[in-house]
Amino acid sequence: MTWVEAIVLGIVQGLTEFLPVSSSGHLRITSAIFFGRDAGASFTAVTQLGTEAAVLIYFAKDIWRITRTWVVGIWDSSVRSSLDYRMAWYVIVGTIPIGIFGFLFKDQIRTAGRNLWLVATTLIVFAFVLAFAEYWGRQTRALENFRMRDGIVMGFAQAMALIPGVSRSGGTLTAGLLLNLTRETAARYSFLLAIPAVVLSGVFSLGDVFEPAAPGTAAPTVAMLIVATIIAFGIGYAAIAWLLRYVAHHTLYLFVLYRVALGTLVLALLMTGTISAT
Repeated sequence: MTWVEAIVLGIVQGLTEFLPVSSSGHLRITSAIFFGRDAGASFTAVTQLGTEAAVLIYFAKDIWRITRTWVVGIWDSSVRSSLDYRMAWYVIVGTIPIGIFGFLFKDQIRTAGRNLWLVATTLIVFAFVLAFAEYWGRQTRALENFRMRDGIVMGFAQAMALIPGVSRSGGTLTAGLLLNLTRETAARYSFLLAIPAVVLSGVFSLGDVFEPAAPGTAAPTVAMLIVATIIAFGIGYAAIAWLLRYVAHHTLYLFVLYRVALGTLVLALLMTGTISAT
């Protein structure tokens, strides 16, 4: 991997991680179009540690309060009815699906799942699913109305994002809207839900990123990986604030149009032989 590649991919990761457009899909597409190879699933997982660090800092007070309440609630039953205690369990239970599927399909995620035909198709298909959710969802339920069922459904939606092109935030936002949650409520839970899954995935992928198993995958140096992760952190922090303000006052149709346009462009490049699917 070159320094230019590492820096560009760090910027892309920071810009797209929290938007419903698939950061892993964007990294895969950017690598193919501009660098003629794949940065690899492990590189994606590790640079996501930067964007998740941004979540930890941005929501530090909320995370500390939820964690403290959960620990206290294990011993003190009087706090178990609080939203913070329940939210901790919602995040824990919601993380289970992606942990199971990520373990079972690890090899496919790193190989066949990164085929650009699949990435482009999922970008388009799930754009229409997101559009339907935006149109159909009544958005009548705030965070106070969040229930375990919501956490489980959104947890399975997050697991679908193991396929590049689906989008973790897009999947969870879609599920939240279909459950009639407000966009802001779905987005806040989506941020919290991502923390354990992304952090664990990034940590476990550290060893693989320097020795990628997939042919044609670019391996970064330690310095490149650190710089890309720091860049992703800085841009990701700004993206969190922007997205929360945006979803509070706007629909998600802009992202729907973008996903369809990008997916269509990738399909056209594939059909003309401009880029390779693998």
